[in-house]
Amino acid sequence: MIHWSEHGDERSAPWRSESGASAPRRVVLADDTLAADAAYRLVCEGTGLLWRGDFQNARHLLDALKRRIDRPRKDRKGGKHAAAPEFPHAFHLHRQAQAQRARLLGLLLIGLEPDWGIALRRAPDWRVACAEAWGAAPGAPCVVSLRELLGAVGAHEWRKKGVPVPALDARIHPHYGVFSPVRGEYVDLVAQAPLPPGAEALAFEIGTGTGVLAAVLARRGVDRVVATELDPRALACAQDNLARLGLAGRMELLQADLFPEGRAPLVVCNPPWLPAKAAAPIERAVYDEGGRMLRGFLAGLAAHLAPQGEGWLILSDLAEHLRLRSRDELLGWIAAAGLEVLGRHDIRPRHGKATAGGDVLAGARATEVTSLWRLGVHATDS
Repeated sequence: MIHWSEHGDERSAPWRSESGASAPRRVVLADDTLAADAAYRLVCEGTGLLWRGDFQNARHLLDALKRRIDRPRKDRKGGKHAAAPEFPHAFHLHRQAQAQRARLLGLLLIGLEPDWGIALRRAPDWRVACAEAWGAAPGAPCVVSLRELLGAVGAHEWRKKGVPVPALDARIHPHYGVFSPVRGEYVDLVAQAPLPPGAEALAFEIGTGTGVLAAVLARRGVDRVVATELDPRALACAQDNLARLGLAGRMELLQADLFPEGRAPLVVCNPPWLPAKAAAPIERAVYDEGGRMLRGFLAGLAAHLAPQGEGWLILSDLAEHLRLRSRDELLGWIAAAGLEVLGRHDIRPRHGKATAGGDVLAGARATEVTSLWRLGVHATDS
């Protein structure tokens, strides 16, 4: 619950946070008279600002807070520039800074009506976007951060217009909380790698997400694809996308942690690429603490490959550049699982961040390579 005083009364409402952020302990009312500098001081103190003014002005204030949070810190007069930290320490500092930024921006709050409506001047009707993200209307007022509300609306727009996937000559429509396939290079790897013998009959995909790789396999001629996913949101998203593409009849979607039962000539997995703790549910597509999914896939692959079958591991080497995992560690896990590398296909990222500067990760992104590792059961273990 979140608590505040208004018109001399003590009030409270359920606090909603998809990221798992705690409700602010201190909440004050804010409106169009609040200056951006004053708002910045309040959020830096941990005070939540429950907005009671014009809705569009709340958006302007959020932008003003972003500018104040993101502005470079001035060096002390006469002070020396500290040496830039090396990876992985620099990566952890970067994530801490991002988490702090998200915490501060998350303190600008919006009240939602029982039907997900917004009772503020010039407020848009975002009830459909909220329902897509969070389910049926709660039937009682609640409070959310404006930042998370805008995230739900952004997800609604992505879902409506979709993401073009050239390998499918179609669009994939990501749902709220499901990672969007905006990095097309890994899709191209799966679209272009030679299929192993027998894969035309059956393939497994582990952790299907939006279903994009399962769809690519089906479009390549695989008669039956069994795709697994643990997250119910992702399962619903994959089902929606495969139906849109007319491929639902060739798919079997299962809620499972990693593998389905049985063996297949081809088993594909695109696990999270960075072994770090996810700060929010959607980050689980990028961060996998301790490399749990990667290591689980490698450890169980041999038991789910048909004779002469191949496992395709799609993985970026960004973790190696950030010194979160070494190439020797990866090869050691492959060998320990009784697997051998049959080949590897590499591709350079094409997304905007690969060439953009502006943060401490820019150099690592500039040298990143995404690979499709073709893995088979080691000859002595088969």
